[in-house]
Amino acid sequence: MIDAGRFNDARARIDAAAQQPGIDARERAALEFQRERMRRIRLDFTLDRAQAEQKVRAQIPDLTREEFDAWDRQGLLEAMTIDGDTRYFKRAPSNLFRLSAQALARRRADAKPLSAGPMETLNAHQREVRDAALERGYGAPRRVRIAQSLTVAADAVPAGKTVRAWLPYPRELPRQQEAIRFLASAPAAHRLAPASALQRTVYLEQIAQAGKPTRFEVGYELTVYGQYRAIDPDKVVPAPDNAQTRPHLGERAPHLVFTPALREFSRKAVGAETNPYRIAQKLYAAVDAIPWAGAREYSTISNISDYALRAGHADCGQQTLLLMALLRLNGIPARWQSGWVFGDDGYTNMHDWAWMYLAPYGWLPVDVTTGRFDSPDPQLAGFYLGGFDAYRVAYNDDYGRDFVPAKRFDRSETVDSQRGEVEWEGGNLYFDQWDYDYKAQVLTTKQ
Repeated sequence: MIDAGRFNDARARIDAAAQQPGIDARERAALEFQRERMRRIRLDFTLDRAQAEQKVRAQIPDLTREEFDAWDRQGLLEAMTIDGDTRYFKRAPSNLFRLSAQALARRRADAKPLSAGPMETLNAHQREVRDAALERGYGAPRRVRIAQSLTVAADAVPAGKTVRAWLPYPRELPRQQEAIRFLASAPAAHRLAPASALQRTVYLEQIAQAGKPTRFEVGYELTVYGQYRAIDPDKVVPAPDNAQTRPHLGERAPHLVFTPALREFSRKAVGAETNPYRIAQKLYAAVDAIPWAGAREYSTISNISDYALRAGHADCGQQTLLLMALLRLNGIPARWQSGWVFGDDGYTNMHDWAWMYLAPYGWLPVDVTTGRFDSPDPQLAGFYLGGFDAYRVAYNDDYGRDFVPAKRFDRSETVDSQRGEVEWEGGNLYFDQWDYDYKAQVLTTKQ
């Protein structure tokens, strides 16, 4: 009902279910989260038709109604009809210029260029990684200093109440990220989750003060290595079924489900191919063909891989989950990783990617969002299928995993852990109640 925009019907069903005798606390919490999910959806879908059109017109001053209608009919302006009222996704107007070459060509000449990260084009660093890693699979290290903060708005929590915060913190991953050194936190008292936590965090507490924002900060350094493996397809064999691969095969509801639509997409992409590496290449190309666009909050989507398949666009995490589902469907183990990417010039952004298992090579990184490059060198053209750069910090080695210490209330981001999480005794604080910042300073290009 919620996915169909039938919010009133969903509320009635939730109310009725919550009144059933014998309902346990877990079921009640699940029902309440669906109520919260509707609130979050409304925060993402804030624009009416006139507002959406006005935002597009800000970049196409002579926009016609017919043009807007045509792009709308093509599904290029993401919208949702909620109880009969059509609302547009708040990022739909800016996404339009990533989804339509026609709209992009119509932008005013002085419009700000579409943003892109430094590793989204082929450059000397990918060559550096490839050359350094051919012998051992990794190399071209970068030493980086990270400063991350989370700031709760003034009076979002009553004065005198304890605010609990979790900020992402990396764990040692041999030959990927090493030599992690904690520098400082504010407040100084902190608790590091164990390195075994697949979504590792720094836990902090602070007392809210009237009229003042509550700010949490953490700083640390680490060394990150680029990855690359040259794959000979003729040497690739089906992955073994063992303790290393088994947890990363098969479905994992709600976001990795082998729906009929997914099976059909896979059939068309893979055809009669049986070699696991060539299957991965075909699936990578098929998902890479889905254009990138800014995403609604993951906690509002009931099945992210299916959403990426049907929406006509996807961001990095949505593309990654779709590729993972397709790889697993074809017997190729796949697992999640995500964190932040950065540049020498201060650029930072959240990012998600995956790892796949190819025998006899083992686990190999896969960044389908960065995709293929236009290069006559096949190793560089396909660099991100089996390699990645040293300008990324991984914080999550799986998605949707519990924090240490545990969070009492539902998370704002139910899949990833990149911006942080915060709550108090009155409940979770959602993204509209706090802000975040992330800075990365490259210290050295060698260990």
